[in-house]
Amino acid sequence: MTTPAVLKFGGSTFPTLQAYADLAGALRRRIEDEGRPLAVVVSAMPGETEKLRALLHEVAPEPADATVAGLLTLADTTSAHLLAAALHRTGVTATVLAGHQQGLVTDSTFMWAKVGHLDAEPLRRAFEEHQVILIPGGQAADKDGRPTWLGKNSSDLSAVLVAAALGADRCEIHSDVDGIYSADPNAVTGARLLPDVTYDTASLMSLYGAKVLHRRSVRTARQHGITLVCRHNREPFRTGTVISSVGAPAASVVLNTKSQALAYDTAAQADHAHSVFHAEGIDTVRLEGEPHLAVVGGYLDIELFHRTQDLPQPRVLGIPVTEITGARATTHIAADPEQARQLAQKLHDALPAPAALRAL
Repeated sequence: MTTPAVLKFGGSTFPTLQAYADLAGALRRRIEDEGRPLAVVVSAMPGETEKLRALLHEVAPEPADATVAGLLTLADTTSAHLLAAALHRTGVTATVLAGHQQGLVTDSTFMWAKVGHLDAEPLRRAFEEHQVILIPGGQAADKDGRPTWLGKNSSDLSAVLVAAALGADRCEIHSDVDGIYSADPNAVTGARLLPDVTYDTASLMSLYGAKVLHRRSVRTARQHGITLVCRHNREPFRTGTVISSVGAPAASVVLNTKSQALAYDTAAQADHAHSVFHAEGIDTVRLEGEPHLAVVGGYLDIELFHRTQDLPQPRVLGIPVTEITGARATTHIAADPEQARQLAQKLHDALPAPAALRAL
């Protein structure tokens, strides 16, 4: 079998139902042009996951993790089946492999699950009968077949894992931003596209909350030697950033208004909380100099997490804003989203120019 191309399309690809038909047409043309099958990872339509979350919390304010993982991932499953229907209408054969059908086995953390084993055989069997395999992003199953979730925004990780299983040397990540920028272009004026970025740079930016790629996806890509190609999710699907083992020096400012900086009474408390977050698969950064911790973007009830993990309740300091130059990261804290945006703009304006970075 010719090695399939592996593509991921984020939720912003599907603002309307017509978008599924548009993408199906583009995928059919690609199959005709290249003559090879496609493995396509898709995310839920915008807002659909949050609708399910709202329903769940109306029924149970503190639902079990297994229930959360089982319900919220259904939004991605729906999106995959809608694209499958659109592909069938164009004459392309396609099937959906949900988490328990992919051969991806995780631990039983349920949310932020850790990958244990990936068997490529279910994918290969599916390609014997279909031109396109559709994979709902972020889904997996534990050894007992129970649904697990790879974490918020983990469709990137699903795509890289599929690429690794199939032996692909590249994985295309399609989103509403065509690549990695020196700052969030929606929040900071003058943000510059970074055309070539190393795994280490992309991983560091993601660790501090940049909404570019799931950090575990970058780490997994580096482990398997998979080049990540960031592309826009509308035709002509222009390429913005290529992530690999080589790349130019980069400087950036990371702002994620969903991140929170927490203060503990002692360094020992901060260290312990950091280890507990890490054990649960939640990205945090232990900030230097003070007993502070940054909990990086995404959905998490901070108070509930500390209570259920028997941790001392911290004080919320505000929103972390991180300046990254090469391998050095310096985090500042702003009181609210508007102050965070102003701080990010000020820090970005003071970044060294690309030519100056190359001279360092």
